[in-house]
Amino acid sequence: MSGIGSIMEAGVPSARSRALAVLRVRSRALAVALLPAALAVVLVAARATGRLAGEPWGTVTLVVCAVAALVLVLGGIFAAVVLRASPAVTPTVPLSEAAAPDLYRLVRDLADRMDVPPPSAIALTPDCDSWLEDRTHAAHRRGGIAGGPQSAPGAAPVLVIGSPFLWWMRVAELRAVLAPVVAGTGPSAHPDIADARGFVRGLDAAVDVGSRRGLGWIAAPARLLLRLCRTDAAEMERGVAAAASDRAQGVDYGLRIVAQEQVGLAYAGWDRLLTRVALPAWRMGRWPAHLDAGVVSALTELSRRDRLAEGFTSRLGERPACDLLEQPGVIDEAASLLAARLFHGGPAESGPDWSPVEWTAYPEEVVDRKWRAEAARLHAALDALAGPVGLPAGPTGTAGPTASAGSVSPTGAGSAAPAAPAASVAPAAVAGASGSPVPSGPSGTAGSATIEAADAAPPAVDGFAGPTLERVLGCLTGASGEGALGEALAGRLSADLAREERAAGTTGGAGKARGADAVPLFPLQPPRSGRDLLADHVTAMVCCSAVDSAGAAPGMDWLDGPVLLVGGDRRADLAPRVLCLVEDGDPEPLRAWLSALGVRTEKPVRLV
Repeated sequence: MSGIGSIMEAGVPSARSRALAVLRVRSRALAVALLPAALAVVLVAARATGRLAGEPWGTVTLVVCAVAALVLVLGGIFAAVVLRASPAVTPTVPLSEAAAPDLYRLVRDLADRMDVPPPSAIALTPDCDSWLEDRTHAAHRRGGIAGGPQSAPGAAPVLVIGSPFLWWMRVAELRAVLAPVVAGTGPSAHPDIADARGFVRGLDAAVDVGSRRGLGWIAAPARLLLRLCRTDAAEMERGVAAAASDRAQGVDYGLRIVAQEQVGLAYAGWDRLLTRVALPAWRMGRWPAHLDAGVVSALTELSRRDRLAEGFTSRLGERPACDLLEQPGVIDEAASLLAARLFHGGPAESGPDWSPVEWTAYPEEVVDRKWRAEAARLHAALDALAGPVGLPAGPTGTAGPTASAGSVSPTGAGSAAPAAPAASVAPAAVAGASGSPVPSGPSGTAGSATIEAADAAPPAVDGFAGPTLERVLGCLTGASGEGALGEALAGRLSADLAREERAAGTTGGAGKARGADAVPLFPLQPPRSGRDLLADHVTAMVCCSAVDSAGAAPGMDWLDGPVLLVGGDRRADLAPRVLCLVEDGDPEPLRAWLSALGVRTEKPVRLV
């Protein structure tokens, strides 16, 4: 098209020169592969004409011919892998023209104004970014990864748009943000740039193929070639971006400066929504069905709290970009499911253990279940740590004469109830609320592997039985420092949670384990420390007790996720009191807080 030439004249000879530099690396690699064959031809010709008669030239010629044949075979295999290996394709939600005719019309109008080829198709990604992606590789068609006009040879790239942009941005803002991206189709159509990009993508795919059995040798030369052309490829992409930006200068430039502020705000709200709100639901086997709609609520709440964002909510009266879609709810649900797969590794389809959840049901179906599951895990860990390990089993298969955590016999001696299994999620009810260990064995002393709980906590005398908050408070009182019960409990929780996640990953089949197809592609959070896990589980136990005995309720905050509501108001002052108990072993601040709310710590809580 005419746009290609004008763009190259306007500002990107550097991109083309860098593309030629990348192609020179390919040519040199081909020359190196053909060099032994050329030398073999010279030796054979010299032998045939009698110029290299006698020994050792006969042996030298045979060795060089053998080496040349081997190099040609290996080079041919390597070239075939580079040409046929499937480059990585970002998982996206395809958006047909019938599903978004107004959006396609907007993008084509942008392309016409900038005199560049329009994108061949549009797709959505659950991320705050937009880019062009080439899907014309033959391997994509063979594998069914891409189809339709976007996969035809020579087709324009696919325009990938971040789905949060469609819900948060207004139509004019989206148009301004997409202009530089759409302008990139012009340089992308240049033969040298397209050829260089294809070579780099082929090398990247060959590195992944090198991890397969029998093809491990391919990765080394592929990495070497990538290193040789890395600088030129990066400079080529910078040149292409500079050309696209220069071409888009005449399209909504003033509005683009304002729209870029919305990009940063959208990224902040999207990150908080995923890590604080969506991640707890994903860990419970539920996926929020309308994340993109939720980001609008999250950003509105952020605008309300942050004085720097006060003016942003005034835009909400304008037409949102999601109006360009025919069925925004259906697209939002598909993008939300893809987000769960990319960021958490969930299954690609809904099922009995992986079902959607609406925002209105989130407090009951996610927050309450999360708290009670963590409270159950906490008491299971206490049960496992309180009983001795390695004692011989009795005649009936139960443990020896050892009291489980929190069990108090009428006479004060140890009971014969076995400790709860470590993998148990809902432990059996325990008699007594304090969790204080009792003497065990004939001599009345605990076994060598028994971890002493807080002796100061008196046994319950009100007749309540079951998992209680008083037991947790008693066990953690003064239980700080190395080797204390708090440290052991934190380690136990970490091990139990890791075991559960491994079991869930094994049974759920949540993704492949190799290369670019592995999910999650972008894990949201690093592994939590044992102390953090212990604080989370104690907080969950406190919230369960408050809900069961003080009339509190589970709630959801758009920026902070699960919260405790008392009288309809959020209580945000619980975390420092829990940390005081977990880190310092001091329960008094938390006890004062519980007393003010009327929470009965001796009352058993309901577990899942």
